[in-house]
Amino acid sequence: MLDHLSYTAPQPKVIAGAKGDWELVIGLEVHAQVASNAKLFSGASTGFGAEPNSNVAFVDAAMPGMLPVINEFCVAQAVRTGLGLKAKINLRSAFDRKNYFYPDLPQGYQISQLYHPIVGEGEVIVDMGPGIARRVRIERIHLEQDAGKSIHDMDPNMSFVDLNRTGVALMEIVSRPDIRGPEEAAAYVGKLRQIMRYLGTCDGNMQNGNLRADVNVSVCPPGAYERYQETQDFSHLGTRCEIKNMNSLRFIQAAIDFEARRQIAILEDGGAVVQETRLYDPDKGETRSMRSKEEAHDYRYFPDPDLLPLEIEQAWVDGIGASMPELPDEKKARFVKVMSLSEYDAGVLTAEVENADYFEAVAQGRDGKQAANWVINELFGRLNKEGLTIQTSPVSAAQLGGVIDLIARGDISGKIAKDLFEILWLEGGDPADIVESRGMKQVTDLGAIEKAVDEIIAANPAQVEKARANPKLAGWFVGQVLKATGGKANPAAVNELVAKKLGG
Repeated sequence: MLDHLSYTAPQPKVIAGAKGDWELVIGLEVHAQVASNAKLFSGASTGFGAEPNSNVAFVDAAMPGMLPVINEFCVAQAVRTGLGLKAKINLRSAFDRKNYFYPDLPQGYQISQLYHPIVGEGEVIVDMGPGIARRVRIERIHLEQDAGKSIHDMDPNMSFVDLNRTGVALMEIVSRPDIRGPEEAAAYVGKLRQIMRYLGTCDGNMQNGNLRADVNVSVCPPGAYERYQETQDFSHLGTRCEIKNMNSLRFIQAAIDFEARRQIAILEDGGAVVQETRLYDPDKGETRSMRSKEEAHDYRYFPDPDLLPLEIEQAWVDGIGASMPELPDEKKARFVKVMSLSEYDAGVLTAEVENADYFEAVAQGRDGKQAANWVINELFGRLNKEGLTIQTSPVSAAQLGGVIDLIARGDISGKIAKDLFEILWLEGGDPADIVESRGMKQVTDLGAIEKAVDEIIAANPAQVEKARANPKLAGWFVGQVLKATGGKANPAAVNELVAKKLGG
């Protein structure tokens, strides 16, 4: 357990019905597209946005006699994900055929793993507030191939099929029904995304469908979940409905809330919830029936005869483990402990792996708190305002680090530093060269500063009397001196001299 986190028991989301209170129970099946240049069983490209049906190998199109060949890199990515989720890696796994018909599934079956998945039980620690974390258990992670895409809005009389996505490797991450509310569900998916982006196993792009979730929702009376925990009898949890293909954290929360209230209304009216697959309509803010929910036997699973069981060696797994990067929880804990950052600041800086890398480059050999302030307040603030990301930032980590170095040496003040940041943002360049060539260096000559202080005091006798009667008004003189020197006077020296002169 990480030092900066404490586990708490899941706090159920209680929804008041017309006749009583109900609790939510949620489990998720997250489909994460494996970050790989080639598909799971063919060498076809996985590039997004290509012309329809241009990234299709013969095996993807299910041409007669074409046999699948496993992509070793995709297997390694699944193992790496399992290690990142503290899960058991199964040295022997096997592929099965899941039989169902869709126009965009040329084989008429999906190659998946039902009986012997590559990754077993693991866990995800979900931050739910300062110092508070929940543990969501992972039941399994299995590899499977994605289907294609049916397009219905190009012609009023027909649909089209794009097979570019067919055969792309997916990791299906199946949770236990440990999640108790919409916010926790969204936080869980967000944490999975964060971990996989740190690992480099999935880019987490939900807009492109590279990360999507099937959300299983049921409601039960208070106390029923505890009975399930004791007996592992799922009947205590109520009948679940699955909301398919959710690709937005905000929509996941809204869909769960609507679906829970829909089920409660049915139960309190004396009806029974039908187990089914549903879709969420974000325009109407409601779920609607898609089809009856299939069980495993409906798919007639059987071992794929074209693929031998997958056997991997522990030494190979250990090699992958040795190359694992520092994960977000560990990085956050280090920022708090070593750099003395607040929990909040450390969380902001580690939310995205690119942000954390940028910050570490800025903080290298410098004061961590000062680096965090500049990255969070100045850089992130400006990026958000301009609609940019850290990857498209006009100011590099080296440039921002150079600004901090100039402050630390006393060459520029905080005010000049902000002016310098603006120049770097708009024009680029080397911070030190800009300060030198534009005469922006801070005035540290006490004689010159004292001369400016004396002139301001001499010109404002009435203000001097007020300041001597109320020392808090001395700040006015400091501001006037800084203004007179174009913000170049050392603020500490100005404060000291003004206090000395007014005190005399």
